Amino acid sequence: MSRPVTARVPAKVNVQLAVGGLRLDGFHDLANVFLAVGLYDEVTATPADALRITVEGADAGQVPLDRTNLAARAALALAERHGIAPGVHLHIAKDIPVAGGMAGGSADAAGALLACDALWGTQASRAELLEICAALGSDIPFSLVGGVALGRGRGELLTPLETGGTFHWVFAVADGGLSTPAVYRECDRLREASGAGASAADVPDPEPSRALLDALRTGDATALAAAVSNDLQPAALSLRPALADTLRAGADAGALASLVSGSGPTCAFLAKDTEAAQAVATGLAASGTCRTVRVTSGPVPGARLIGA
Repeated sequence: MSRPVTARVPAKVNVQLAVGGLRLDGFHDLANVFLAVGLYDEVTATPADALRITVEGADAGQVPLDRTNLAARAALALAERHGIAPGVHLHIAKDIPVAGGMAGGSADAAGALLACDALWGTQASRAELLEICAALGSDIPFSLVGGVALGRGRGELLTPLETGGTFHWVFAVADGGLSTPAVYRECDRLREASGAGASAADVPDPEPSRALLDALRTGDATALAAAVSNDLQPAALSLRPALADTLRAGADAGALASLVSGSGPTCAFLAKDTEAAQAVATGLAASGTCRTVRVTSGPVPGARLIGA
C-alpha cells in the first residue's frame, strides 16, 4: 500500500482587492494582489476504499466532511480526469481561520490536489493542476502558486509579481465567519444604494495600483501600507460593524496599515518589523475586539509536499 502523502499550503492576504461591476455570469472582474503568508493547513492523503474527509484544529467543526468540501472536490476532479477511483482518506489539519477571508478552503483544495497527484502517481503537469484549481474556485490557483501574484479575471488568471523583501503581518481572527458570496452581494447593494450602479457597465475596470506594485518590488513596508486597499471592506463592515473596532485597535497599537482580509472577517495589519508586529498583536489581544491574534510574515511559497 502507498505511504501517506502530506501537502502544506499557506494562507493569503489580499494587499489589493479591486472589484469590478457585476457581470452577466454573476461574477466580478478583479485586480487581486495576493500575498502568501506563513499560516498553514496540512492535507494528508492516505489510500482508502472510498473518499473520506476528516479535520482537526481550530474551528474544525465548521468544515464540511462531505463532497461539498473543496478538498474533496479537488480529489474527485483529479480522479475523474485520469479515470481512476477516488479512493482516498483526506485528513486536514487546519491552522488557517475558517471562513476568515484568508483562503483556507482554497488552500485545502490545492493541498488535496498536490497530495492526491503524488499518492496516485497521476503525474499531472503544473498547467493541468492550475486548470483544475481554476475550475474549482477563484483563489485556488494562488494557493498552489504562492509568493505574490496579481490575479485577473475572477482572480484565477495569475501573474507572479516581484518582491524585494519580507513583510510582517498580524491577523485578528473574529468570532464566526462571513460568507464570501454574501459580502459580494452587499458590495453590489451598497454600490446601487450610492446611485453609482453595480453592473460591469457602471463600475470602472479594476486595475492594480502602480504605487502598490512598486512598494512590493522594493520591499518598502511604509509605501505598501499607503497603497493597500480592499473594495470589499465597506461591505464586510456593513455586515459586521464590530470589525471597525478591531481595525481601530490595530491602528492604535501601531500598525502601518489596517484592512479587512479579503471578504473578512479576519482583519490584517501590516507592521514595520518583527518587534512592531508583536506590539500590534499585544495591543489587539488586550483590546477585546477579536477572538485570537496571529503573527506571521510573507511572502512564502505555495503548496508543497512535506516529509517526502
